[in-house]
Amino acid sequence: MSEFPIQIEPSALDYLAKMLARKGQPGDFIRVGVNGGGCSGFEYLIKIESVQRESDLELMIGEVKFVCDPKSAKFLSGALLKSSGNLIGGGLTFENPNAERSCGCGTSFTPKS
Repeated sequence: MSEFPIQIEPSALDYLAKMLARKGQPGDFIRVGVNGGGCSGFEYLIKIESVQRESDLELMIGEVKFVCDPKSAKFLSGALLKSSGNLIGGGLTFENPNAERSCGCGTSFTPKS
């Protein structure tokens, strides 16, 4: 997979651009991905980072750079990152077609078999 696995809704982009401007340093970017854990098996990851891996997939939208590792990309392929309007969960949510079920808080999921 060489194309970026997720789409980012304009309101989510605005939220993340403001977060990056407030908390990031020049050259920082947003990493999206998944980690093992959470109450449903995998948890979503969105964080500011400054070191990119050679294997990372990359997407530039305006001044905001997004990266995702190839392993996470398999679990996020076709997902949409949206602004939830909620204060809990960082105000962002994933609509993930690869999730069999998600936890109540929306931060973790069980992948489809």
